[in-house]
This record gives sequence, structure tokens and C-alpha cells, in this order.
Amino acid sequence: MRELTLERRLLGGLRLAAHKQHTTTRPIRRGFVPRELIIPLPDGPTATDTLVAVGEPVLRGQPLAATGEGIAISHASSSGQVVAIEPRPMPGPPGTTAPAVVIHTDGRDQAIPMTPLAGQSLSRDDMLQRLQDAGLVGLGGALFPTAEKLRSRSEQFTLILNGAECEPYISCDDMLMREQARDVLDGAALMCDFSGAGRCIVAIERDKPEAISAIAAALDEHEDDRFELAQVPTVYPAGGERQLIQLLAGIEVPSGRYPTDVNFLCQNVGTAVALAKLYARGEPLTSRIVTVTGKGVRTPQNIEAPIGTPIAELIGAAGGYSGNVARLIMGGSMMGIALDSDARPVTKATNCVVAAAPDEVYTPGTARPCIRCGDCARVCPARLLPQELIRSLTGDDLERVASLGLADCIECGCCDVVCPSHITLTERFRGGKHSLALWTAEQAAAARAEARVARREQRLDLAANREAEERRALLAPMQGGREARQRAVQAVIERARSPSAAPDGDET
Repeated sequence: MRELTLERRLLGGLRLAAHKQHTTTRPIRRGFVPRELIIPLPDGPTATDTLVAVGEPVLRGQPLAATGEGIAISHASSSGQVVAIEPRPMPGPPGTTAPAVVIHTDGRDQAIPMTPLAGQSLSRDDMLQRLQDAGLVGLGGALFPTAEKLRSRSEQFTLILNGAECEPYISCDDMLMREQARDVLDGAALMCDFSGAGRCIVAIERDKPEAISAIAAALDEHEDDRFELAQVPTVYPAGGERQLIQLLAGIEVPSGRYPTDVNFLCQNVGTAVALAKLYARGEPLTSRIVTVTGKGVRTPQNIEAPIGTPIAELIGAAGGYSGNVARLIMGGSMMGIALDSDARPVTKATNCVVAAAPDEVYTPGTARPCIRCGDCARVCPARLLPQELIRSLTGDDLERVASLGLADCIECGCCDVVCPSHITLTERFRGGKHSLALWTAEQAAAARAEARVARREQRLDLAANREAEERRALLAPMQGGREARQRAVQAVIERARSPSAAPDGDET
């Protein structure tokens, strides 16, 4: 096993209390089947019809929808009967809904026949299509279809397998690496094969010694020269893909570009395990490991939850609520989102549910004017100037907001934690991104309209010049007699009949 020695430190960031000790002392609970499943369906212009009907029995792994190109589909995550196909509330801001298939489970968890990918003579494109058909997406939170991410191919690529898990409270990746280290590496090796990557760095934070030991032992058995192990500093947000690339290689991903533009691919360890299961057993993505924690839960633990499990049932599987719950959070305490109800289902993006007691909830004081201390800039891992951004947003100067790089904000919340004026910077930046997107679209539309007007004016000028030339041509031979006039008229008629003489129509 080769270990990569790091000589760099993370730019910005914070050292935060982990709050993971209660969920890393118990093994992952497996085999949990809820009474009901609310499975979100792909939505948008590429989504097509559902493949099941109300009243129809379904089995685990059965596709629920057919979709367009590039979209990972949804599957039944346990056996039972479809009781509804309708919009249902989903995790996100209040009012967030999505079409969903509602299944009442039968408790038997029967699966459809599954065919492993291993041993099949499939082309690379066919294999990637199978990944898409199996519903594989990035389980680190972004949900980008795995097949699309692996479609780019280069021997110059370095695959970064992200096991940093820097967010407080979340320990699902830690436990997964401890219990399924071999599957993690098998999936990563397949990712290297698909993408052509000649190197794979397994990145784990230093505060996970058991996971590091498990992966190191599996690497010794794996005997794959492409792999290296890197222990990254326990600093939040070291697990961001751009931050990991900077830590591991000293390369900064340019603004507006992607890691593949600098020859890096980043994948989560959970995604690697899902790929290994698909390859070895033919299993589509129907479940994920979810950390259920917080002082408001009786028995904090990690649970393998079928996609679509109502969060209320997930809390019940962890012993139920304990005492007063001040806030229910999906995700960690820094980048998670508050939920207004525990009726929301687990999605492929749900890596953690925190039932936070009052003393676990950060309540900022009354916001006061910025004192220009610069603390926010010192902790910003994206090297932005939050104090200048908030000033420009307050003045609605979106042109300056764009030049200051708001689009590069990763919404990590570090600036909120250190702000002595209790300004909710991250919330303002999140809203500012929406305003900036609308402004950018308006600017682009205005530029297109201006270009259309300029092209139309050019066409009108050409037509006017042509008309003037024709008029002069008709008047010039007036002194030359009847035959000269007839020749001039005939020349004008021939030019009018020529296809090239017709002016273009205006664009719509």
C-alpha cells in the first residue's frame, strides 16, 4: 500500500466539534423495511411516463419510470403494492413537491431477478447505460448521474475517492468504509476502468482511524498499483471536491470550470459501493446508509434505509424521539436543510437526519452592521470576500456581485460561524445566487435582443442602399435615349429575380 504524504493545508475552514461518537459505536443496522415508501420520480423535460399503475404489486429493484437520456431512473426499494402516484412533499424549502410513487410494503422485501454485470461482454457505452438504468448517482449529495460523470475518459485522470466526511454529525461514510472496505475499493477500481484513470487517491480525514485501518488492510489485499491512501486534515470543509483537489494536488479548479478540466474525477465512497453491488450482483440503487442522530433521538445510529422511507419511520427505527426536538435537519449541522415535517421521505441525497435538541441549534443574535473585521474572508475556503459580497448584495449591485465570484460560494457556513455581527451571510448568498442567475439571464436576453436589432438595421441599410443604387441606375441613362433606358430597366428586373437579392427575414 502506498500512502500519499500531504504537505499542504486547507485554505480557510474551521475546526468543529464532530458530534459523531454516538453513531460510530454501533454497526450499521441493515434489513430495515418501513411500512410505507414515498419514492420520488425523475421530474423535468427529460422525464417520461411511469411504468407502474395504482394497485399494481411491485418487487424491490423494479423500475418505476422511463426517462430520457442522461437521467438516472427510480426503482421500487422494497416489495409491496402501489397505492398512489401523485405529487408529494419532498425535502427542501417549504412547498417543495415532486411526483412520487407511494408503496405500501408487504414486509417480505422480495426482489426481481437480477443479472450481474460481471462476466458480461458489454461495450463501455453499454456498461455506462446499465449504470444509468440502475439509478446510480453521486451519494455525496450532488446526485449527479454516475454514468455521465464517468463518460469522460482520459489516462491523465486521477480519481479521488472521497471518504473525508468533514461535516459534523455525519458518519455514514465512516461506518461504510469500516464494514465494506473491500467493496469500496472494488467500486473504485471499476470507476478507474470506466474513466481510464491511471491513479486513485482514497482520501480520509485523520479523525477516522478505524476507517483508515480498514481501507489500508483492504489495499494490501487488493494489490492494485493505481491506489494511494491520503489522510487529510480534520478541518471543515476539507471534503469539498475543489478543496480536496487543492489539498491533494495543489491545483485550483478555475472558476466556472469542472474538476475534469484539470484531469480529476471525484466520487463518494458510497457511490463506489453501489457500483460494486451492481457489478457483482446486478443490484440497482434502492437504498443508502443514513446517519440518524442528535440528542432528540433515543438510539443514534447508522441505518441502511430504503429510498422513500418516511423520516418519521427512520426516527422510529432509531428508538424514536427523546425529549424536546428544536429542529429537524436533513444533512449535517453546517450545510443541512431544516425540515418542516418528518413526513418527508429519504431521497438518494439524504445522508443524515439530525433531531437537534435546543442546545444543539445555533441561534444567531440580532444582526448588527458589518464592522469590516475580515474574519469571514480568513475562513472562506473558496477565497472569496464575504464582506464585499454582502455589501454589494445590499446595494443590489449584481454586476459587482458577479465580478466578486458569488457563483463560487460553496455555502459551507464558515462565515456565519465567525461573524461577530451575527449576519446570516450564507442565507443571503443563497438568495443572492438566485437573483444573480435571473440577472445573468436578463443580461444575456438583452444582449441577444441588441444583436437582433443590429442585424435588422444592417439588413435595412443594405436594402436602402440597393434601392438607391437601382434608382440611380434608372436615372443615369435618361440622357442616352430609349434603348439605354430599356437596358437599365431590364438589369434591375434581373437583379430582382436573382435569389441572392432577396433580403433575409427578421429573426424572431
